[in-house]
Amino acid sequence: MKLKHIAAGTALLFGSFLSHAQSGQLRVGLNLANVSVTPNGRVNDANQLTSFQVGVIGNVKLGSSFLSLQPGLLYTGKGSKIQKGTAGQAGYYKQTFNPMYLEVPLNLLFKAPIGGANRFFIGAGPYAAVGIAGKVKTEGTNILGQTYNRETDIQFSNDDPTTFNKEEGAGLGLVRRFDYGLNGTAGIEGKSLALGVNYGLGLAKLQSGTNSSADNNNKHRVLSVTLGFKF
Repeated sequence: MKLKHIAAGTALLFGSFLSHAQSGQLRVGLNLANVSVTPNGRVNDANQLTSFQVGVIGNVKLGSSFLSLQPGLLYTGKGSKIQKGTAGQAGYYKQTFNPMYLEVPLNLLFKAPIGGANRFFIGAGPYAAVGIAGKVKTEGTNILGQTYNRETDIQFSNDDPTTFNKEEGAGLGLVRRFDYGLNGTAGIEGKSLALGVNYGLGLAKLQSGTNSSADNNNKHRVLSVTLGFKF
C-alpha cells in the first residue's frame, strides 16, 4: 500500500472526527520515548530518547459538560537510544532510533471545574499510528581511537492495515509500519491554553514479522508533556 494513500486515509479519519468538534487546539509537546526490553514490558531508563510532537486536537462534548471526546492528529516521535562508554574514548558507542509517526489518538475525558474558566481533566483511550519517516544515527570510537558517525533512514514494512492478522512486506531489519496502543492523559486547561501530561502504551511489537500478542517486549513507551493553544 502506497504511503500517500495511508496518510490520506489517516487525515480523512481525523477529519471525520474534527467535523463534529465544537472546539480544538494546536498542540506541541516534548516526548520522552523508550522501548520495552523485557517480556513484562519494562524499560531501561538509560535508553530514554528525547523527541517531540506537534498536531491538532479536537473537543466533542458528550451531553454533560463534564465529559468530552478528544480526537487528534499528531506528528510524533518515538524510539530509544543505546549508549556504552564515554564520548571520545575507545569503545564508545551510541545509537539513536527515532521513528516518526502520524498518530490518531481518541481519548474520553472527564473535566472538573477548579475555579473561573479553569478545569482539571483526566482521560484515556486508544491510538493508532502509521510510521512515515525516521532515522537511525550511530556514532562511536573504535579500539584504535578512530571515530565514526553514520545516519540511515528507517525502513518500514509495506503493510496493509485492512488485513489485521497479516503483515505484508515483513522482513529482517524492517520496522512494523502500524503501531497501536492505549493513552492516558491528565492536566489543566484554561480559556486559551491547556497543559497536559500523557503516556502512550504501545501494544504492537516494533520488529516486523513478530507476534505482538506473544509478550510485551519491544514495544513503544512514550511519556510526553504538552502545551495546547485553544481555538
